[in-house]
Formats: sequence, C-alpha cells, structure tokens
Amino acid sequence: MADIDLTQDEADALIALPKSKANHDTTYYPDQGGFLVIPLVYPDKKENFLLDIKRGRIDLQKVTYQNRARQAVILVRLDLGGAPHRNPDGEEIACPHLHIYREGYSDKWAGTVPADLFVDTRDLWQALMDFMRYCNITEPPDIQKGILEWTRLRV
Repeated sequence: MADIDLTQDEADALIALPKSKANHDTTYYPDQGGFLVIPLVYPDKKENFLLDIKRGRIDLQKVTYQNRARQAVILVRLDLGGAPHRNPDGEEIACPHLHIYREGYSDKWAGTVPADLFVDTRDLWQALMDFMRYCNITEPPDIQKGILEWTRLRV
C-alpha cells in the first residue's frame, strides 16, 4: 500500500467517523488463502472506506482485518495468529496485536489487543464483529460464513 501522510487528528477523526456498508451485496467470509475487500461509506458519502479480510494460506489461525481510508491509508489493522511484530523502537509485540495509524509511521506501530473491547480473538467471527465495532462500522456489511466455515471460524 502507498504511504499517504495524515495528521494524527485527521486519522483519529477518520477512525471515529461512523461507517456503513456501501451496498446491499452479500459477501462470504474468505476461505483459506482468500482475500475480501468490502466498500464502506460515511453516511454523507464524502468519505469512502474499505474493510479488508485476509486469511492465511497454510495457517488457519492467521487472519488480518483491516480498515482503510482514501484507498491506501491503513487506519486500523488487527493481526491474528501471525508472527510477533517489531515496532520502530525495537519493542516486540506478540500476536494477536492491533495496529492503529500513527502520524509519521502509518501502521508500523502495534500494541496489544484491548481485552475489554475484543471478547475472544481466538474466535475469528467474534474478532471480526469486535473489529467492526472498534472501527465504528455502525451498519456492517452482509458477510456470511461459507458452508465449511461454520465449523472452522473458531480456532
């Protein structure tokens, strides 16, 4: 993704904006190795956002949920089941971890996932619901679990 610099105030304001589904399409939670990009909008349609869902090819526990603005700016990213992340200051953050836009660094900083806001990060479906709530997606898109996913979304 391209780096587009925002001030911290701009990024915080974009994260706080209510977001809703851009259409009434039904999408299916991606299977192993799959990637899904779902358009979102601010109600006045002056800002567009994207919700990305990316599944690992080999490791079923590896999932990334991401909220982007202006096509390329990663505002918030939740990494589940992956490797630890090393912040620019050298601190290593275990997975799962949460990236929140930081002025001058984009999404290069991560922190621990707030346990009071994310009920159970081992439950991929619950983590997605919590992530959408965290990103202020007030009218979530219609995402359905695939037939095989009913038994595999809790890892």
